[in-house]
Parts: sequence; C-alpha cells; structure tokens
Amino acid sequence: MIVIGYSGHSFVVCGILRAAGQVISGYCDNEEKQNNPFGLVYYGRESSAEALEQIKKNGCFIAIGDNRIRKKIYDQLAGQQYYPFNAIHPSALIDASATVANHGVMIAAGALINPLASIGNGAICNTGCIIEHECQVGEFAHIGPGAVLCGNVKVGDQTFIGAAAVIRQGIRIGNNAMVGAGSVVVRDVPDDTTVMGVPAR
Repeated sequence: MIVIGYSGHSFVVCGILRAAGQVISGYCDNEEKQNNPFGLVYYGRESSAEALEQIKKNGCFIAIGDNRIRKKIYDQLAGQQYYPFNAIHPSALIDASATVANHGVMIAAGALINPLASIGNGAICNTGCIIEHECQVGEFAHIGPGAVLCGNVKVGDQTFIGAAAVIRQGIRIGNNAMVGAGSVVVRDVPDDTTVMGVPAR
C-alpha cells in the first residue's frame, strides 16, 4: 500500500492500515520528509511516473485531512483509473445495514456507524465518532474525533465537522460547510457556511 501525504493525519491512517493487516511500502508527498516514523520509501509526488507505477502495483490511500486537497488528488487518480482503497480500523463497529462507499473512506478506531447510515467516497470518520441511524455523510466530508451525528443527519460533500461537535437529529448541513469543535448544531446549516458555539451560530 502507498499512502499519499505523510504527516500527522497520515500517521493515523498508517496505524489503521497496519491494524487491518496491510503492508505499507512507501509514501508520496510534495517533498521527502525528515520525520519518517514508519520507515517508508519516498516515491515523489503522486503524479510522478514512479509513484503511479507503485500505486498501480500496490494500491494507495489518500491520507490527507484537507477535504479539498483530498478530492483534487482523488479526481486526478480517478481520471487515470486508479482508485484508493478504504482504510477501516478493526475496532470500528459498522452495522450490516450501513453503506460504506468503495473508495478512499477512512473509518478510525472506535468509530460507530449505526443502521442504515451511508458514508460517501473519500469521507473521513475519525476516532471515536458516532454516526447514528440513517445519517448520510457526503463525499470527502470529515467527521472529527468524538463528533456525534444523531439520527437522520445529512452532512454535505466536503463539509468538516469538528472534534466533539454534536449535530441534533434531523439536521441538514450543506456542502463545503464547517462546524467548529465542540459545537452543538440545532438548526440546518447552508452550503459554504461556518458555524460554532453552543448552540452553533
């Protein structure tokens, strides 16, 4: 497996992949990193010929927390028919009736995905988050550590939900929105909007 991006978020991804029994052979990034805690081989940018050959041979995961950058790289790779695998920690609990997309989804340790929830391609469900029944997490969204989506919440594409935020049941959060850490959301959030606080405004 080749990880694309190699810093803090990627270190969590490496832990997930290793826990799931994957062998990580190298990484791609804009430059070679001095801090290389997993002793990985550097293959240059993901667009380089050497990197693409390794991705083709070994598969990849886009280990970048920024939603827009993750989507941009995903789209570039998909244009060449390379699709990232999922990274799902063995301790995550995913109900059999939930739907997890096939490409580039990260589900971290202790995450709980409850019945009839759906997770889109490229989405991040970070450590210990709770995705309750019938929730929809859009493509390339990021649900932060310890965040709680109560039942039937919809989170739009490329939206960020901060750590320990709580989203009340039935709430709709638009695309490219941001919810601050620790916020409590009790009203719908439009596209391209940042909210924070208790209650979130």
